[in-house]
Amino acid sequence: MTAGDATRLGVRQPELERALPASLAAANHAGWAALEIAFAALGRALLVLDSQFRILRASKTLDTLACPHAAVKAIGRPIRDLLDTQAFDAPDELRIALNAGGREEGRRAFVRCGEHGARLVSLTVAALPTDDCDFCDPLARYLVVLRPAEDDALLLHGAMAAQGVVARSEAMIRIVHLVENLHRSDVNVLITGESGSGKEVVARAVHAMSPMRAGPFVGVNCAALPGDLLESELFGHVRGAFTGAVKDRVGRLELARGGTLFLDEIGEMPPQLQVKLLRVLQERSYERVGESHPRKVEARIIAATNADLPDAVRAGRFRDDLYYRLRVVPIHIPPLSERTEDIEPLARHLLARIAARHNRTVQLSPDALRYLLAWPWPGNVRELENALEYAVAFCKGQTLQVEDLPLELRDHPRQPQTPVLMRRVGATVRAGRLDAADLLGALHANKWNRADAATALGLSRTTLWRRMRALGLDQENVG
Repeated sequence: MTAGDATRLGVRQPELERALPASLAAANHAGWAALEIAFAALGRALLVLDSQFRILRASKTLDTLACPHAAVKAIGRPIRDLLDTQAFDAPDELRIALNAGGREEGRRAFVRCGEHGARLVSLTVAALPTDDCDFCDPLARYLVVLRPAEDDALLLHGAMAAQGVVARSEAMIRIVHLVENLHRSDVNVLITGESGSGKEVVARAVHAMSPMRAGPFVGVNCAALPGDLLESELFGHVRGAFTGAVKDRVGRLELARGGTLFLDEIGEMPPQLQVKLLRVLQERSYERVGESHPRKVEARIIAATNADLPDAVRAGRFRDDLYYRLRVVPIHIPPLSERTEDIEPLARHLLARIAARHNRTVQLSPDALRYLLAWPWPGNVRELENALEYAVAFCKGQTLQVEDLPLELRDHPRQPQTPVLMRRVGATVRAGRLDAADLLGALHANKWNRADAATALGLSRTTLWRRMRALGLDQENVG
């Protein structure tokens, strides 16, 4: 969009841009035109924001994403007028994080389209370099890229994501919303759930969306070290504090200054250290081992455990006062077996990440997906990731087949029509997100009887036949 376009439609351009020398303005517009063409070829809309998150430029692709003339009408308006998203709820904190080299990536947003409603997109925000952009607007500070939801594999399959937390089930969507609602808070969080369920992923998401996100995320496993070494690891020590302490050492709590200290397996912390941690939480101060000089705590505490802490409290193994100090905000992650709706989007997300590490693009076949859905996943998300790592290593083509999966998954009795799975399929149909895997699951479960499969899916036989034809599904070519 050029200044002439905006003037013709009565949109005010930034004063500084109109005052640019002719040669600089020409280079500015030429560079922007090149960017518009490049991003349009990828189906992306591009926005340039000033320091107050007002829109300086908008690519014409926004007209396609939103409504006619949306790009022109957006100029000069705050980004919040265009996008319905929580990404800009704390602008000062976002500005600090972006300017420190961070970025908001893969966030959900709705482009407001006036009387045309709203459209779901995937949002990425990053800071622009201020001294290495010959054709940038002098006021430009931030870049926003909008991607249609249908180009996002997670959004396409009815899932949502927040800083690595992938969710389709109601339980995980509630967790995503809770994490998003904590974006202005630095209160203590206690995350519980089975081993491998994703507690650290959630902890990192809480950190990444908090006021502490510009600081470090420092983790320590409380079960990995004996009590005396764990105390030194957490609080640090001074030279001569104990045998072998030949120099001062900074503890993890100090390393996490300005950020988050993640205490994994907090249920395994020895009783004597529980007392010291309680003091940290109550008085916001600590001492290195061997010194008497108090140091101020400047980190948020997030703890996690797969143990039953209330039971440990009743048995006297864990302090009740510490327990309640840690669980200001409790987050419980259900096992993967109780949220099978998440298996498909998680598998696609993990598969894309694993394949990218090997410089490959690998798709998940419908049959392989059915086997993943039938497995009980006692090891939760970690087991799913390991299974996909195995499968990618053995996959020869671009589509991951059943034969590539670990042997125990292939030998497991096929259960394509468990009650949980069919409830998920029913919800998928009602939301308009029926895909090939859902159709194949119902067809195989009903021995390719189309009338019974249509009934199971809540479709008419005609609709089922039309969708099978559109997806190229036939018993002869899929087996």
